[in-house]
Amino acid sequence: MNLSLLLGLTQALALTMSVAFVTYVCLIVVPYMRHKPLPTGDPSRLEWHFFVPCRDEEPVIADTVVYLRTTFPHAHVWVIDDDSEDGTAAVVTSLRGPRHGGSGDKHLHLVQRRRPLARTGKGDALNSAYRALKHWMGKHADTDRAIIVVVDADGRPAANCLEVCAAGHLFGDGRVGAVQVDVRMSNRGVPPAEGGFLAKRWGSALVRMQDLEFRSAIAAIQLSRGHTGTISMGGNGQFTRLSALDSIVEGAGPWRGALLEDFELGVHLLTAGWHTGFTVDTHVDQEALYSMRRFLTQRTRWGQGTMQCSRYVRRIWDSRHLSTLGAAEMLYYLAQPWMQLLGTLIYPIPFVLLGFRAAEDPVAVWEWFSGGAWLLFATYGSFGLMPFLIWGPIYRKKCEPDKSFLRGVAYGFGYALYIYTFYITSWRALIRMIRGNNGWTKTRRNTETHTSVVALDH
Repeated sequence: MNLSLLLGLTQALALTMSVAFVTYVCLIVVPYMRHKPLPTGDPSRLEWHFFVPCRDEEPVIADTVVYLRTTFPHAHVWVIDDDSEDGTAAVVTSLRGPRHGGSGDKHLHLVQRRRPLARTGKGDALNSAYRALKHWMGKHADTDRAIIVVVDADGRPAANCLEVCAAGHLFGDGRVGAVQVDVRMSNRGVPPAEGGFLAKRWGSALVRMQDLEFRSAIAAIQLSRGHTGTISMGGNGQFTRLSALDSIVEGAGPWRGALLEDFELGVHLLTAGWHTGFTVDTHVDQEALYSMRRFLTQRTRWGQGTMQCSRYVRRIWDSRHLSTLGAAEMLYYLAQPWMQLLGTLIYPIPFVLLGFRAAEDPVAVWEWFSGGAWLLFATYGSFGLMPFLIWGPIYRKKCEPDKSFLRGVAYGFGYALYIYTFYITSWRALIRMIRGNNGWTKTRRNTETHTSVVALDH
């Protein structure tokens, strides 16, 4: 097989994958750019319970609890201490009271777990709070009114989140079992406190890319899923109706054993017939990671969790509650890490082959390249970069309008580089799966200075 034919075949395959992705991006951008805020609802018609899973969260938990109790005084806060080795539980206990001779804060609850049953994953921790809540409510509680809100230990739901989620198109609709709100990075534009000039610039750029990813690309994907009926859940800012959780209980609770427990929860809700919603009219703030090492650890866990959820392919495809388009969209999402693995093998092939050929006969390669073959490579590169470059200007327009257009373009190029880290994490996730390492690893926060990270087996 000659060079031109082999290069043509590999480029055709790569371009087919790229064109499919470009088409997908164009379809999801339109609903995102056209979105207008929708009417809100009356949160007093529902009962709200915040679940805050914690493992060694002493530096942040006090501020989070105070924020939640102050901002949402009628809501209950359930802190799940997953056998922390620091003072997390003591901090929560002190906040519970009793205060001023009273009986303490009856809206603040502490659920404590102990090893060997503890530290087995976020899903298990949430299940323990689910069981505690069910016991506290009793058998005759109105589970359709009760809404569970999963918030990270450093999470800050916006003050309007309850009224937005109570809207008629969200929990005002009895068919809606879960709602995911927009996620923003609270430390965007804030450099890390430690490190030199380059380290601070790098950390700030990484945080900005995480904010861009969640507030533009992921938000657009979620809004487009409203048309396919396949909106998925996230790990932070996840709102779920208690009756919906009751309907999918299996074993210890509604959350299962995948490392991507939020997406897994959405699969079970959707295939059980519940509707899910997403809104950018409110949000939850969380702290993005400055460290590339911690970022790769986090994304490896997410990638491995997506691979684990491939076991639900048959369940999704056979579900009578999902349309053909909806099932196809969910399967496309599950295929992403596998397509990234394939992409790392296919995309470099034309350049490798060209390099070998150029070493053998550089004159012939130059004549072939200058004779028009360069157009193939230009097209090849454009289709590979364009789906990522466009998110920079889109993010600037929708989220950071005070920034210049050139800054938006720079964000786009940064995001294109940022996305390539997922090729690394997909391979890391695959290697972990091959080795049978399915443990849950806590990603250290920016405020944590110790260097030990413990991987735990499910």
